[in-house]
Formats: sequence, C-alpha cells, structure tokens
Amino acid sequence: MAKAAQPRDDLFDDALAPAPAAPLSQAHEPRPTSGYSAKDIEVLEGLEPVRKRPGMYIGGTDERALHHLFAEVLDNSMDEAIAGHAKLIEVSLEADGVLSVRDDARGIPVDPHPKFPGKSALEVIMTMLHSGGKFSGKAYETSGGLHGVGVSVVNALSEQLEVIVWRDGFEWRQTFARGVPQGPLQKLGPSRKHGTEVRFLPDQTIFGENAAFRPARLYRMARTKAYLFRGVAIRWRCAPERISDQTPAEATFHFPNGLADFLAERVGEARTVTETFSGRVEREGEAGAVEWAITWSPAGFGEADGFMSSYCNAVPTP
Repeated sequence: MAKAAQPRDDLFDDALAPAPAAPLSQAHEPRPTSGYSAKDIEVLEGLEPVRKRPGMYIGGTDERALHHLFAEVLDNSMDEAIAGHAKLIEVSLEADGVLSVRDDARGIPVDPHPKFPGKSALEVIMTMLHSGGKFSGKAYETSGGLHGVGVSVVNALSEQLEVIVWRDGFEWRQTFARGVPQGPLQKLGPSRKHGTEVRFLPDQTIFGENAAFRPARLYRMARTKAYLFRGVAIRWRCAPERISDQTPAEATFHFPNGLADFLAERVGEARTVTETFSGRVEREGEAGAVEWAITWSPAGFGEADGFMSSYCNAVPTP
C-alpha cells in the first residue's frame, strides 16, 4: 500500500522564497516602465488634498460627512467656551442653506503671522492644514480640536465661506470660495464686540446637487453640545421654509446641571431605582475636570438593558 504523503512544513516558506536567478544566457530584456516617471508624481498643495480626497478628512461625502462640517465649526466655539472665553454660541440655518456659527469669545487672531509675511493669522488658519492654536497647550489647556485641520477643511469643502471677527476694537472680514481667499482681510468699522462668526455653504460639487443641511440633525447636535458644558448657552434659529418636521424654528439651550440634565432627558419617563447620581471634580491648580451622571432602571431602555455615553472635551468617544 502506498505511503500517504506527509504535509510539507516548508510549503509556505517556499512560496515566500525568491525564485532562483536565471542564467545570464537566459536573462530577459528590461521591462518597459509604462510611462511611470517623475512627471507622474503629484504634489498637492494648500487645500488641494482635501478637495481631492475629502473622505480622508471628514470620512466621506454622505450626509453624515456633510453635517460633520458643522461639528468642526461648532467645536471651535465650544473650545472657547470650555476655556472660559465664551458664554453664548448662536447657530443659524438661513433660507438659502447658508449655516452660521457665532460666538462671543476672543475672536480669531487677525495680526500678521510671523512665519508667513503678508498673511494674517486668520488667513493661515483658514487656508493651511495643521495650523491652529491647540498644539502647544499655551492658548488652550484642553480642546476638542488637536490636529489643526478642522475649519480649514470646512473652508476647502464650502462653495463660499465668510469669517467675521470682532477683535482689537474693530470688525474684520474675509471671504473664501472653495478654500481660496477672494481678497485680503478687511478692516471694517470700530467695534466694542468680541467674537467670531463663520458663515458657509457646502460645495454641491463635493456633496451632490441636492446636498443640504437637515434642520433636525443640526438641532440635535447643538442641543447635545449645550448639555456637555453647563457654562454655555446655545441659541438655535432656522428659517421656517427649511423645516419639514417638528423641529422648532427658534430655541435656546442652556442646562445648568450639565450631564444630569442630559441623562434626565434620555431616561424620560422610565422608572429608576434611585435618583440620578451625578457630580463634577476639578483638579486644583491643573487643567481638566471629570463629570458624570448615572442612574439605574429595572425596566431597561428599549431592547437594551442599559446604555453608556462617553465624551472628551465635548467630543463623543467610542
């Protein structure tokens, strides 16, 4: 009877081993390079990479990615609020689809940038990736934005964007189209106000012809941010003609109990075993704080026995 073949332990090793070199007499002619040379190597500059591959920066071009533009702008205002420089954020969706976010914070710096002569700090922030005040920890002790690509990505993916800043005793303004400045930073009239307003319209060549913000989704996003930081009030306004459901045209979100208020709304009428256990601890002399809210229910929550939500610097974490 023939002996059964034994499995070869070196089979995979053989597959990885290089083939033996052919004798010189059998050497093949060099293969053509199919036109692949230095001229085929592209170098994308400025905000070109964002428009070329938006999925690398906002995860795609679908509805979720479209609304992520709002999150990036809102997070900047929230960072100012958490740092103690803003008390009010206003979110407005206008009849023409333009979305604006305005705060009463310090205002984006408008003085000339030392590394880029002829450009203001505002223009650098809006047109250059990896620029911002959140790398060193000097301007912000904590922040949601850490990589300096947020608002510049919004600018790159917007058909039009306008920034208005109230700072240093004046009102300043600069406009952009698909990330390109439409003129220099303008110094307008004197003003005693302080803060920043960003107004933008997403680019339909990126997100599709029918791309538009959904009021209900914006409303929920703004409301959630207000829950996450008790020191801020967020005013919501939407042009009535853009609303097709029960979303309010105007509202103000301010929750002095923070996460405890958030949990109370989430639990709703469900029976709980105890009152909400909540608290907040700040580290004396150091940046940062931790806040929590917990409750127990014997009824469960829908199909789940419970739920847990986590946030860091007002940004959801998985």
